[in-house]
Amino acid sequence: DVQLVESGGGLVQAGGSLRLSCAASGFMQAYCCMSWYRQAPGKERELVSSKSRGGRTYAADSVRGRFTISKDNAKNTLYLQMNSLKPEDTAVYYCAAADYCSDSCRGPYNYWGQGTQVTVSS
Repeated sequence: DVQLVESGGGLVQAGGSLRLSCAASGFMQAYCCMSWYRQAPGKERELVSSKSRGGRTYAADSVRGRFTISKDNAKNTLYLQMNSLKPEDTAVYYCAAADYCSDSCRGPYNYWGQGTQVTVSS
């Protein structure tokens, strides 16, 4: 079975940085798309950023210029570098992967991690 394990969440002050990691089982390059989602209290789960096997990236307007998605294929790990964090970034962050292929990597995703909590204090 496919396993995605997130790490790197925690508590940080506004303006600070965190780097999330997602360790993927098997061969990461087999996935057509990998993404980070987040879900804040009282809100729906939303796509934060995605990256295709070919290297194309997408970022939501709310995080563009602050968050950067990247992959290390040798380590089978997906990263989300989060800079200039704001209290509204507080959420559970989920790693997702898809073996369905699409050009935009906007979904759907069929594999999900358990999530890691990110809390940004003011």
